[in-house]
Amino acid sequence: MSDAAVVCRELGCGEAVDALGKSHFGSGSGPIWMDDVDCSGSESRLKNCRSPVWGKHDCNETHNSGVICSGARLVLGSRCSGRVEVLHGESWVTVCDADFNQQDAEVVCRELGCGSPVKVLGAAAFGRGEGQVWSEVLQCRGNKSQIHFCPKSSSLKHNCSHDNDVGLVCAGVLLVNGSRCSGRVEVLHGESWFTVCDADFNQQDAEVVCRELGCGSPVEVLGAAAFGRVEGQVWSEELQCRGNKSQIHFCPKSSSLKHNCSHDNDVGLVCADSVRLVDGGHRCAGRVEVFYNRTWRSVCGKNWDIRDAAVVCRELGCGEAVFKNVQFGPRSAWMDDVNCSGSESSVKHCRSAGWVEQICNRLAGVICSGVRLVGRSRCSGRVEVLHGESWVTVCDADFDQQGAEVVCRELGCGSPVEVLGAAAFGRGEGQVWSEELQCRGNKSQIHFCPKSSSLKHNCSHDNDVGLACSGDKRRLVGGPNACSGRVEKLHRNSWLPVCDADFNQQDAEVVCSWELGCGSPVEVLGAAAFGRAEGQMWSEELQCRGNESHMYLCQTSPSLKPNCSHNKDVGLRCSGHTQARLMNGSDSCSGRVELQYLSEWGTVCDVSWDMRAASVLCAQLKCGSSVAVLGSDWFGEGSGRIWADVFDCQGNETHLLKCPISSWSRTACSHKQDAGVICSGSSLASHEGGVRLSGGMECEGEVEVFFRQEWRRVLLDSWSESEASVVCRQLGCGSVLNTSSSSSSSPEHSYMCVTGFNCSGSEAHLRNCSSSQAVNCSSTVQLYITCSGTSNTVHSSIRLVGSGGDCAGRLEVFHSGSWGTVSDELWDIEDAQVVCRQLQCGVALSAPGPARFGSGTGPIWLNEVECEGNEASLWNCRYQLCGEDECGHKDDVGVVCSEYKEIRLTEGCEGNLEVFYNGTWGNVCVNGMTDETAKLICRELNCGRTGSESWSKARVESAPNWLDNVKCRKHDSTLWHCPSSSWGENRCDNRNEVACITSSENGNTLDLTNWLCDSSPHERPCSS
Repeated sequence: MSDAAVVCRELGCGEAVDALGKSHFGSGSGPIWMDDVDCSGSESRLKNCRSPVWGKHDCNETHNSGVICSGARLVLGSRCSGRVEVLHGESWVTVCDADFNQQDAEVVCRELGCGSPVKVLGAAAFGRGEGQVWSEVLQCRGNKSQIHFCPKSSSLKHNCSHDNDVGLVCAGVLLVNGSRCSGRVEVLHGESWFTVCDADFNQQDAEVVCRELGCGSPVEVLGAAAFGRVEGQVWSEELQCRGNKSQIHFCPKSSSLKHNCSHDNDVGLVCADSVRLVDGGHRCAGRVEVFYNRTWRSVCGKNWDIRDAAVVCRELGCGEAVFKNVQFGPRSAWMDDVNCSGSESSVKHCRSAGWVEQICNRLAGVICSGVRLVGRSRCSGRVEVLHGESWVTVCDADFDQQGAEVVCRELGCGSPVEVLGAAAFGRGEGQVWSEELQCRGNKSQIHFCPKSSSLKHNCSHDNDVGLACSGDKRRLVGGPNACSGRVEKLHRNSWLPVCDADFNQQDAEVVCSWELGCGSPVEVLGAAAFGRAEGQMWSEELQCRGNESHMYLCQTSPSLKPNCSHNKDVGLRCSGHTQARLMNGSDSCSGRVELQYLSEWGTVCDVSWDMRAASVLCAQLKCGSSVAVLGSDWFGEGSGRIWADVFDCQGNETHLLKCPISSWSRTACSHKQDAGVICSGSSLASHEGGVRLSGGMECEGEVEVFFRQEWRRVLLDSWSESEASVVCRQLGCGSVLNTSSSSSSSPEHSYMCVTGFNCSGSEAHLRNCSSSQAVNCSSTVQLYITCSGTSNTVHSSIRLVGSGGDCAGRLEVFHSGSWGTVSDELWDIEDAQVVCRQLQCGVALSAPGPARFGSGTGPIWLNEVECEGNEASLWNCRYQLCGEDECGHKDDVGVVCSEYKEIRLTEGCEGNLEVFYNGTWGNVCVNGMTDETAKLICRELNCGRTGSESWSKARVESAPNWLDNVKCRKHDSTLWHCPSSSWGENRCDNRNEVACITSSENGNTLDLTNWLCDSSPHERPCSS
């Protein structure tokens, strides 16, 4: 099905319904080009999938492959049940329940290969969709094979919303009471759903069910009603699947011999294509194992944290992560040093040290929960239970003290303190659970408790039950939000304030970070800052170390302030922010700013954001310092919440949480004002804010600024001597002598200009000035500046030439109006280190000997350069000027810096793509690459204008994989402008995933094991 999915996507035909073999649609004619195709499912074209050499095969025309694609899909149920969505253009749109009838349902079920319709459900029964509601009404007669063959007319329901999204259940199979890929097996027979007897269901049947639901491979078949008993019939037939069928209704069946099978024997099934938990007593707890290369292996526990655990729980449909733990091996493992952001859909998508079999002594483990408490803190709030893939509230009449015992135990929150009815923690949304819990109090998790149908049929959200557990011994009250207020401790069913003398920064760490999930402490406030409480004060002093996971794990001692009054009630302000990220940039160090507050992500308003806050964020993300603060027109508009917080940073803080924060969401702001940042660690940083003087002279000419990936002119009215001073300094051209205007040579042309620079004049780089913006301009007047060209007696500009890049080559310095070289006498790596630092090219890798990059011409300016290695400029080092006839060009020095980058194809204009970085040639992985990237490589290497990519084996297996997920765009002019993963971060191996290229000439497809460019007429002919 993965192969079929790629075909349907490439053709714009929606989703794959079935992959058919044995010439289902008749035998083809002509050559057979591909055999043994192996797609991951994420490729943009079938040609990008792995396969042997084109044209080589061991099959005939009776084995031609076929695909059925669909312009309709069912979402949030299973493949054969869910919310109806129709492909309209390139977008999926929902359908109004008033515009959809039984005949339309017949066609959708038939198109999806799901038999006949069982039930049409209105009122967003499978959840509210997103995007548009379809503006047309279907008029199917029921006999069409696909929805796009049905007549349509404009809908009369102009005010139809996502509350009216129609849902549909077709014949097939469902997994119930677990998640999409786990639960009780139910099969559609006639018009009723039947459970299946565990004695009539085996591993091969499980293979088919998991495949039909798009859930990978079976992990475990569970008998004895592991996912609960249900009413109705048990299926009277035995499945006899061979494991290779695409749907359960294709399997042979025979009468069951288990005539007395009851619902106590309902079979359950857990499927998983990525991850499972083992040795934990049930499927939602245990040691983490991932499926890779056809083998289940553990995950190493290095740096394993609660965010990693949360991804695993979500992927398994097991609710939320309660605990992450590390178990002890040794065991064989696939992944190490996993680093999830927490938002990934699969643990396989998280960053890690790579997929290599290894032996680990510390192994990752997880305990997930199918219950949560919402509205106050982790251990008190409204009770919500995971039912299928939705969280549902519980009726207060269906929940008792024994149910509360199990919930508090499952969440690691101690014992129940109080069960609260009547929506004490607020009214929930969505469904109220239709079952009654019958826990005995000794269960470890809520899903082990027996359940029965609730007798409270009219229970509403006014009856949502709440619960306070003893593990929740802290709350913050009297503040503007749940993450700031007066600290109170629960003691014998009463909330008592805490004396400010008994509470310190380490206690605050536990309350904010662990107990309340409110990020880090911002400020501990004494003297009843959030108001005076009433009643008793707490009589003990906390002695937390700061790393406890719960407040009740902290040591306590009798308070030294027995007479503390309510005038000393301690208050606490937590950041609320738990994570930060940059989205929609070319890499992880550039993009739209997004912050997580409690569990919700939101963007940041640019009126509340400045260069200092951006620098702190860059440092927090380990991305260096801030290069530019940009608006939403650069990184796109976000969605959801907009945080209008003002971060009053100095710029030297290590984390945003350490900056004072004010104005929670008080400023009116739209997503058109979403703030963006480019950090110095981004590939965009090396160019953004660059400046040049055009006209042929080094320190005099028309000003152009590199802004948003283009060289742009500067508007005169936004320029002063302060900005000109920064440009001269940035270019190493001394001080500004003069600014003037000159006429453009293309008066009829319209340009994109840049305006809005506001410099003090002391900045080292134009990008350190306040942010600028691009505007349309047709002015024929161009800004022209003249710099002094001298700094003391020697011009301060240097360059590296002869390598094709800016960060390696023969060293040249500008002096007395011309460029000259440097002699190698006393030249060493410390001198080269200063050159690399001055050019912002990283660190020095080597200081090559005489004429490594060719002999220069003209004067030889410097000799006997002696740097300590820590100078900011070569001109701060000791040096001598070369006397006449004292130096020769055979002694010209060179420098290679770590940021020097180069690309090559291993066979000239064909072969593996390799990149030189940090002094080493390495591979480029093929993941995510498209023909656009191949074309750019060919152009950049002067190897023609077209090419296409494929995969091959690495030429040198020990070479590093430098780049992955390279996705060049039409406007990129060099590989270094293309978005990609960070250096060295990849998900490929050297055996078969490094990038190669192929071209098509005269319609013939060439061997896919090479990267071959179409040569231009000026280059050597292409190989064939």
